[in-house]
Amino acid sequence: MAISFELTENTRLAQEHFRAMARDHMRPISRRYDEQEHDLPTEWVDWYWKHGRSGTPKTDGPSDGFIQICVQTEELCWGDAGLYLRTPFAGLGGSAVGAAGTKEQKAKFLSVFRGDGHPVWGAMAITEPQAGSDSANILTTAERDGDDYILNGTKIFCTGGEGASQVEGGFVVVWATVDKSAGRGGIKAFVVPAGTPGMNLVGLENKLGIRASDTATLTFENCRIPAENLLGSAEVKKKKEGASTGDKGFKGAMATFDASRPIVAAMAVGVGRAALDALLEELAEQGVTVRYDAPPTELTALERDVIEMEAELQAARLLTWRAASMMNAGKPNNLEASMCKAKAGLAVTRITQKAVELLGPTGYSRKLLVEKWMRDAKINDIYEGTQQINQMIVARRILDYSSSMLR
Repeated sequence: MAISFELTENTRLAQEHFRAMARDHMRPISRRYDEQEHDLPTEWVDWYWKHGRSGTPKTDGPSDGFIQICVQTEELCWGDAGLYLRTPFAGLGGSAVGAAGTKEQKAKFLSVFRGDGHPVWGAMAITEPQAGSDSANILTTAERDGDDYILNGTKIFCTGGEGASQVEGGFVVVWATVDKSAGRGGIKAFVVPAGTPGMNLVGLENKLGIRASDTATLTFENCRIPAENLLGSAEVKKKKEGASTGDKGFKGAMATFDASRPIVAAMAVGVGRAALDALLEELAEQGVTVRYDAPPTELTALERDVIEMEAELQAARLLTWRAASMMNAGKPNNLEASMCKAKAGLAVTRITQKAVELLGPTGYSRKLLVEKWMRDAKINDIYEGTQQINQMIVARRILDYSSSMLR
């Protein structure tokens, strides 16, 4: 599949727009909300809801579609990844509704994000104390009761879960099993609106990085929701009927990751670029330049490190745009989504650590935000599927192996 690495004029305008937003409204408060982890960053939230959601400058030319979303994400995470995750938008919950919801469900649950009311959030609740990367091991139950489902269970590490569960208009997409004996075939996704009785916020994580974001623990105690809030088919296929490979409910929910992993990869690229930009600025102030045209044998160790960092960042970005371009074309991108996520997670970890190393005491101190970006970086190698999970997915797709053949 051919892909152009040139952005359209519309996307370039959007890039400049969101870069200015990140520079002027995120960077100035970045350190404060890294230190005040559980405080709502009201300056950013209120400003974004009132002004930041307005349309970006546009021309009459073509749009890059999903690539533009990735470019926007990179710019905002260049500003601050934690604040980006605290931005009032549909988030992963919205991705799930978009991937598996009906026209009516999209209109019902996503319309509030296009309205003029108060800020709202969306989130997705998958991980459980015993079910991290193995989503098929979910124990939260959804029992049918007439025209309703009743949810019971505990979800941890819900990004955006505080706002999504507490603020009117928000919602949480909860993965639960309707039939444990069916394995993956019994796992379905349900939309639980904020404030639903039985959905309780019981804790917020204290984290290494992305500290401006909220990461919640939610419990569901006889939480009753309408059956129409089920995303996808209610049909359950037993294991012997091939549910592990053919169930549309579980596979439909998993398809959310094909859209969200390129966005997470773009987040990583933004954080990595922030650290690299800061490194180059500090080197320039010290009169150090990188000789890109010098023979490899004449390069200093520092020059080689910087050039390698730039190559890693560009490779992650182009893989991300590749996966996004396939989304635009309506083509399956499961392989490409996992490739860009795995590459970007490794790249941002290496780039930020190397930036701290090359800057020495200044990089390790709190004088600059580089040490913060190093802490922010690691989560990109963990959530939305760990490095190991994404590498397994890549191997399975390339070798055409099933999950039972390659674990």
